[in-house]
Amino acid sequence: MTITQLEYFCALCRLRSVTRAAEELCVSQPTISIAIRNLEKELHVRLLHHGRNTVSLTEEGEQFYRKASEIVRRTQDLKSEFSELGESALPLRLGIPPLISTVFFPMMLEEFHKKSDIPVHLYEYGSERARNLVNSGELDLAMVNMDFYNIDQFESQMLMTDRFVYCVAKNHPMASRSSVTIEDLADEKIILFNTDSVQNEQVLSRFHSRNLNANVIMHISQLKTIENVIESGQCGVFLFSSIDLDPEKFVKIELTPMIASRFGLIWKKGTYISRRAEKFIRFARSFDIMKY
Repeated sequence: MTITQLEYFCALCRLRSVTRAAEELCVSQPTISIAIRNLEKELHVRLLHHGRNTVSLTEEGEQFYRKASEIVRRTQDLKSEFSELGESALPLRLGIPPLISTVFFPMMLEEFHKKSDIPVHLYEYGSERARNLVNSGELDLAMVNMDFYNIDQFESQMLMTDRFVYCVAKNHPMASRSSVTIEDLADEKIILFNTDSVQNEQVLSRFHSRNLNANVIMHISQLKTIENVIESGQCGVFLFSSIDLDPEKFVKIELTPMIASRFGLIWKKGTYISRRAEKFIRFARSFDIMKY
C-alpha cells in the first residue's frame, strides 16, 4: 500500500467519478483504476461499487475512506511543514479587496514589514473570488467581507466593522440630506463594487427584500474612478464610511436602517498553516486599526 494509492482512492471517493479524479490528479483514468484494483487485491476486500458513470463506496470502503483520508491529510501537512524549512524566502500570498487598500491596509502592511522580513504578495480580488482561491490553496490568506454565507467553512479573525453610506457629489439632488432609505434610492442611478464583492449582495438584498430593483449603471472597485464618475452629480455610490473622500466635493449620506459589514482574515480550515501566515495572523490580531 502506498500514499499514492491512498491519494487516488480518496480523490475517487470525494469526486465519485474516475474521469473527474483523473482530471484533478493529472493522470490517466486507467492509472487510477489499476491503483484501486491493486489496493483491493492487497486488502482482500472490495472497496467500491462501480456504476455506469459513477462509483459508490461499499461498507468496508466507507470505513477505509475515513482512515485513508486522515492519513492523506496528515501526509500533506507533514510535507508542507518540512518543505517550508527550506522555503523561508517564499512570499505570503494575501488577497485583499481593492477598496480596503485605500482605508487602513497600507499602514497595516507598513507596520508588518517593520516587524518581519516576510515578503508579502498582494492580489486584488473581491471577497467572493478570494474565498475560492483560499479554499483551492492559491492564496494563503485573504482579507474579506466576512458576511458571506459559508464563513464557518474557514478559519477566521475579525479585524473591524464598518457601515455603508451613500456617497454623492455636492451638486447631486440628494446632497443636502442627512439620511436616505433604500426606498428613496429605488429610482436613483447607482454604482456598486465589482460583481465578485460580498458588499453587492448586502446592498441588493435590501432592495430585493422590499420588492425593488436597483438601477445599477456600472460596477467599479477603483476609488479614483468612482470619484470621477459620481462627480457629475448624476449618480451615487455605496461606500464604507471609513473610506476617505474629499469633503469639498462629496457628501456621505447615512443609510436608514444601517447596513453594517465585518472585515477580517480567512484561511483554509483543517490544513497546515505556514509560519508566514501564522505570523501575519498574530500581527493582525494585535494591530490597532482604530489608530488609522
